[in-house]
Amino acid sequence: MNGGGGFPAPHHGARAGAIQSLLDGAGFGVAVLSTLGADASFRRYARLTGGPRPALLMDAPPEKEDVRPWLAVARHLRALGFSAPEVFAADEDAGLLLIEDFGDDTFSRALAQGGGEAALYDLAVDVLAALHEVSRADALPGWLPPYDDDRLLDEAALFTDWYMPEALGVPTPPESRVEFLSLWRAALPPARALPQTLVLRDYHVGNLMLLADRQGIAACGLLDFQDAVAGAGAYDVVSLIRDARRDLGPGIAARVKARYLERFPGLDRADFEAASAVLAAGRAAKIIGIFTRLWKRDGKPAYLAHIPRVWQLLEADLGHPALAPLRAWFADAVPPAKRTMPGPRGGAR
Repeated sequence: MNGGGGFPAPHHGARAGAIQSLLDGAGFGVAVLSTLGADASFRRYARLTGGPRPALLMDAPPEKEDVRPWLAVARHLRALGFSAPEVFAADEDAGLLLIEDFGDDTFSRALAQGGGEAALYDLAVDVLAALHEVSRADALPGWLPPYDDDRLLDEAALFTDWYMPEALGVPTPPESRVEFLSLWRAALPPARALPQTLVLRDYHVGNLMLLADRQGIAACGLLDFQDAVAGAGAYDVVSLIRDARRDLGPGIAARVKARYLERFPGLDRADFEAASAVLAAGRAAKIIGIFTRLWKRDGKPAYLAHIPRVWQLLEADLGHPALAPLRAWFADAVPPAKRTMPGPRGGAR
């Protein structure tokens, strides 16, 4: 193992030995490793050059993250015919995976370089439609957790537990939190009315790779799917078009929804719109909480800059009639003047 670009300090001692053992066993013993940038998780990545094929090392400290869900979902997606990275070698107990390297061409990078937005989003939604056309029996293995009300409410609570105290400068009143979660529980039935399928949960252009040597939906490489669940497919559709990190061009969101719904003529449009609004609003509230937590707990303040955009998305989603009670709660608990970006660059401390 050669640290060209170098591993950070955690890859010394026993950790380095476990990595070397994995690489040796897979035929990558002489490969040079170059550290890649970190993401919002605790995982670290290194690119291997000089080995038998392009590969990445995923290093997930076991005390922080379990690689088994990622591994299970990757194998499941590949079995269904989708482009998840191939796994060349694994030490699950050590949290080490040697996986296929999809390169650097995320959809986000392609868009930043002037790639056709409509074509990229068409490909992204075609992947979702194909995934959601898989029979329930094939799409939903028994080990996949359900995206049930309790899980959705736990995510919504990230808003009251992390964002509100920082934005308002005082702890969230317990009665306000209870009311918030009660209103969310009452709003969730539209999401239950939709067919249940495999939900990847973090499906946006930053987690999609453009694979130029593949055709059709295989040209879309999938990443960051370890939190997959069984739930309403509308969740991943809104994840794609209600992007926390970028503004979509005019008409792109409507184009994506129309293209998706064309594939499911039996799906009631009003039901889909209601479920989409509920799921999108819950996701936005969750993201505002997560981005605050990434700064406050994990020392990653860069995500705070996206909070104003996510607030705009949340406010738009709250306009659906199904969310009228929650819209009133937000107006009272966090009035517009208080919807600031917390942290060192925001209006709250």
